[in-house]
Amino acid sequence: MNDSEPLPSAHLSAQQPVLAPVLAPPAAGAGDPWARIGREIASGIQTLVSAAVYATLIVTFGFQVARVDGLSMAPTLEDHDRLIVNKLVYELGDPRPGDIVMLYYPLNPEKMFVKRVIAKEGDTVRIMDGRVYVNDQPLRDDYVPSEFRSHDDLPPQVIQQGYYFVMGDHRNNSSDSRHWGSVPKKYIVGKVKVRWWPLQDAKIF
Repeated sequence: MNDSEPLPSAHLSAQQPVLAPVLAPPAAGAGDPWARIGREIASGIQTLVSAAVYATLIVTFGFQVARVDGLSMAPTLEDHDRLIVNKLVYELGDPRPGDIVMLYYPLNPEKMFVKRVIAKEGDTVRIMDGRVYVNDQPLRDDYVPSEFRSHDDLPPQVIQQGYYFVMGDHRNNSSDSRHWGSVPKKYIVGKVKVRWWPLQDAKIF
């Protein structure tokens, strides 16, 4: 606390004379401008340390700032876009088809990718001439321009429990579940919520 605590009350005895109160001397440095500057500096440092702690907690447990490297999610996300990723959302729920997620690359978990969830556990995925089907229904993927579509095929596969099938929006320029299989939920770091840079293209997903 900045305020000094009140002095304890004096107890008077009937056998003792009542003395005039003695005023306490002013605190050392109370009028010293250098002491005041020192207190302000200490307060500023405390504020900065608190902000750093809060920022660390947010990054560690809540949100993460990330940068897109490459064009596998074009045109939805472009190279060098800056993102804010919600790391808490999948602690409370599960990824859903359509979510854009940040994940550990299964073949090298030291790397991170950004992909779109196409199918969840229990779904059946197949691809015919680049057209994606989930549970025998054509995937609604209007976000993929015709020039970005591939012409590959993938036989039907059922996504196992606890796994997710992910793909890049730039279908003919993306390394994804077509090549290295489904992704375990534990490898999905969080959901991309905001593109904040470039500012003119800022968007909430």
